[in-house]
Amino acid sequence: MGKAKAPRRLADNEARAVLRTVRVSPQKLNLVAAMIRGKKVADALADLEFSRKRIAGTVKKTLESAVANAENNHGLDVDALVVAEAYVGKSIVMKRFHARGRGRANRVEKPFSNLTIVVREVEEQVEAA
Repeated sequence: MGKAKAPRRLADNEARAVLRTVRVSPQKLNLVAAMIRGKKVADALADLEFSRKRIAGTVKKTLESAVANAENNHGLDVDALVVAEAYVGKSIVMKRFHARGRGRANRVEKPFSNLTIVVREVEEQVEAA
């Protein structure tokens, strides 16, 4: 006799992907996450493909993972997906020392981040002309 299955945290028309401990500061990662927030998945993937930010490729892989989760695990329509949420959290910070002149040392912090992307299936709105 096992434990009861935990209820799903997301709605039935949502899927998510989480990227943990990525080696970039949360501030820099949030710039890329803000770029795709609220967009259609196809537009967000195109923006990430041509972005000059170093971390954009990793964010693109995470978004593709969220789309694959939506399609394979939850049976959602890929063409109707929108990036509902893209948020960044802090993870560990490695502390290192940098040698300076006269026998002194300065602290160098190397931050890590977490990224969560939630995609939502939306119905196409027909506009009356």
